[in-house]
Formats: sequence, structure tokens, C-alpha cells
Amino acid sequence: MNNQKESELLERIKDAANQRQLKAFNPPEVNPFRIVGGSSKDFYGAPLKGEVLSTKGLQGVLSYEPSELYITVFAGTPLSEVELILAEKGQYLAFEAPNFNGQATIGGAVASGLSGPARATSGGLRDYVLGLKMVNGRAEHLSLGGQVMKNVAGYDVSRVLCGSWGTLGLITEISLKVLPKALAEQTIVLQVSQQEAIDLLNAWGATSLPLNASVWHSAGQTKADASPGKIVGELWIRLRGAVAAVRSGEQKIIAQCQTKGLCFELQDVRDAQNFWLQHKNQDLDFYKASISDDECLWRISVPQKTPELIIDGVDSAMPQCLEWHAGQRWLWAPLKNAEQIKTCAAAVGGHATLWRVSKRGGLRDKEVGVFAPLTKALFTIQKSMQREFDPWGLFDTGRLEI
Repeated sequence: MNNQKESELLERIKDAANQRQLKAFNPPEVNPFRIVGGSSKDFYGAPLKGEVLSTKGLQGVLSYEPSELYITVFAGTPLSEVELILAEKGQYLAFEAPNFNGQATIGGAVASGLSGPARATSGGLRDYVLGLKMVNGRAEHLSLGGQVMKNVAGYDVSRVLCGSWGTLGLITEISLKVLPKALAEQTIVLQVSQQEAIDLLNAWGATSLPLNASVWHSAGQTKADASPGKIVGELWIRLRGAVAAVRSGEQKIIAQCQTKGLCFELQDVRDAQNFWLQHKNQDLDFYKASISDDECLWRISVPQKTPELIIDGVDSAMPQCLEWHAGQRWLWAPLKNAEQIKTCAAAVGGHATLWRVSKRGGLRDKEVGVFAPLTKALFTIQKSMQREFDPWGLFDTGRLEI
């Protein structure tokens, strides 16, 4: 069935490529292909357009070698199914890809390149891609990379597809590096302000603490309570690794909290696992509820040591969240503050992205631009890459505003 589905998809791409090639010197009439897996990330990027090319029929495990720490699957295989198969052998995907609607596919996870709470410590999704197969805009079925870490000859082209959001071609098969689950894990919750959280995380990052993941989110004070540096929220930290390392790290953090007079609480293992799962999949209240119908959710990437962001025109009481040891920050703020948010992020060496539109504005919000503008050099590289993979624009949906 998978071979048949793969052949059908390849034929559709071939037909479209032939039509586009014939019309190379005229405005093309063939719609671009919009690759769809589980539709869990349809909200992201520029408004969707194009003819649907579904990977739902490409499902199943092609090869899994627990002793060799790799798994190869068809791109349409549900992410949850892959995670379950690995869990049965005591292994997991260290990049913890989000599954926003429970229907995400492994191909969609790789194409989006999104990583979960442990990104700053364990690395990003692209670091775990060993190889893949894909169909480019020339209708060529390419095999990139391999199945083992030893395969390092030449350029690692397979990782270029990570974060391409289906704009370079159709991923059909993927080989991923997997890891054994850690022997010990402990989650601790501290009551601290955002700046205190940033300071603690950066101090811990310079030590041998087995700090695996961290999340700080404001506790929902009203505007009357709020002033920069004073809003107290919850800092969740996850220690993970060898039993002795986790126990030692736990004792050090408890001692530090007692010395500083900070309130803290050790979390039950099951409750902690539920929290991290909800955070990864953005099921926490923070990601679902803005103060009003006018707020958008902004994703801000900055250097980890960046102090609490003070953005002109944005009330400091707006719900905020920090993860990746303060390298990725989330903020609910009105669309009218888009320019100030992007400018503030750029001023500290980062960038801001419109993640979710407001309830009132809907897709109209995206007219301000979802992404920060690329530099001239990066834009040239991106366009050159698109021309190489997809010379006739079969996958040029404009989703990345390029």
C-alpha cells in the first residue's frame, strides 16, 4: 500500500513538473502543492494555499534497530505511534517534537523542525536526522544521508529539509537517531520573577547540573500588580540523567533555594510528566487564553542571557513564558505592537515571529508579516536553494513569505 501511495504521489508531482516546464516562459496555471500530514500546524506561517498533497497513506516502520539507536519510518506515520514504539524499548525522541492536535506525523515534525522543552540541552530536531528520502520539484526521488551516525561524507543535505515547511519538496521516508530514556528524572518548581529565572538559569548553565529543560510562565497577575521584574511566576526545571547526578543536582538546588529564601516544590513524577507533555503540545492554559480577543501570541528568539524584555507600548502584565533556558520566549500582545516587538527582539540579536493570530483579527493579522525580514544575503541563499530543489515552483506556497 505504501509503495502504491508513494508511486501515486510521485506521478502527481511528475505531471505537475511537466506542465510547469512546458509553461516555463508563461505565467503558470498549475497550483503549487501544499503538503499535508496531520494538519497540526496549519495555523503557522502565511495563509495556506495550493493543492493538497497528503502523506496520510505513507505510514509504517521500515526499520528499527534499538541496539543501533535508529528508526526509519514513512513520513505519514503518526508521531504518537513512533513514540509508542520507542517507549516499548525504553527509548525516545530526544527532540520532543510537539503534537498540537494529536494528529501530527513524523514527516510534519521534520518539515517544521520544531523541538520541545529540552532543545537547549539535547539539541534540535535537525541534530537527530540521519537521512531521508524526498521528491523534489523536478520529480526526482532522492535519497539523502543514511541510517547511522558514521555516514558523514559530503554535505548533510537531509538536514536542509528540517524547517523547510514543505517548500523544497515532499519527504517520503525518514531515519532518526533515538536515545535510551534517562535512568532518573526530577522536576522542581520555584516561585520567582522572570529576571530571577533568567539569572538562575544562566548561573546553572555554567555548572555541572543535569539541567535538561526549563519553563517559566507568569502567574496571571492583573495589570494593577504588574511592573517589570516584579511579577512572580513559576519556574519549572527538569533534571535528567544518571541517578547520582540527578540526586546531587536536586540537593544543590534545594540548598540554593533555602539560602536565597525562595519557595520551591518537588513534583511527583507523574504530575511532572503530564506538565511537560502539556507544555510540549501547548495544551497549558498559557497557550490557549489571551487577556482579550485582541492579543496575538508571539514567539521570540533571543540569546539566553538577554534580560527581561521591556517593549515599548506592551504592558508588562501581558502573559509571558520562557523556555530553552530563556532562549525562546512567548508573549501575548496586540497586533498594534508588532513593530515594537520585532524591533526589540532585533535590538538584542534575536527575532520575533507571529505564532498565533488574535481571535478578533484572524488571518488579517498576518498582513503585518509573520516573520522577521531576512537579510539580503540570507534571502539570496533561500531563493537559490528553492530554485535548486524546485525550479518550477511546484512547492512555492509562499508559506514562509519568501
